[in-house]
Amino acid sequence: MIRVLLADDQVLVRAGFKALLDAQPDIGVAGEAADGEAAVRAVRELRPDVVLMDIRMPVLDGLAATRAITGDPGLAGVRVVMLTTFELDEYVFEALRAGASGFLVKDTEPEELLRAVRAVVDGDALLSPGVTRRLIAEFAARSKEPEETAGLRQLTEREREVMALVGMGLSNEEIARRLVVSPLTAKTHVSRTMVKLGARDRAQLVVMAYESGLVRPGWLG
Repeated sequence: MIRVLLADDQVLVRAGFKALLDAQPDIGVAGEAADGEAAVRAVRELRPDVVLMDIRMPVLDGLAATRAITGDPGLAGVRVVMLTTFELDEYVFEALRAGASGFLVKDTEPEELLRAVRAVVDGDALLSPGVTRRLIAEFAARSKEPEETAGLRQLTEREREVMALVGMGLSNEEIARRLVVSPLTAKTHVSRTMVKLGARDRAQLVVMAYESGLVRPGWLG
């Protein structure tokens, strides 16, 4: 059973998500929070698998709450998905940098929300749509100058190639087709790269690809 924590200051939003999630045989709502501070407390107490976190909340915003959660080694297994009203939200890239596994627009289709919850539990990132890739590229371009990390230097050439493709938003299947290898081999390369770099999940690997300069924003179409 996938346990979800809902963190949003709008009661109707939480109620709608709860009704949808609780109706699934493999998903259940473990708790709710109306502000970021309460969300952090609830995560520490309930240890959910996934947190659906609104970016804009009182007391402590979703960005600060996400940093508190992802920065706690004891909560390494918790995945945070940011909820936003607008696709091009200025805080989304910072949320991904802080350790969020992706983001969803609040009016997303029910099936997409369910797919997203299941995907992040499996270690996938919610970064596939072209608009998301453009957003990440835009805000990465505004961040600090690319800096190759020591971790990046220990990657093999194939792992660097795979990381660049992940950074461009390709799935394991798309990477496999691009490199003419099996999807399992592509997944293995991605997993090894994440381990070497200490990446929390695929979303963090994307951020690292941009911040290291391995992927340039101009490469996206």
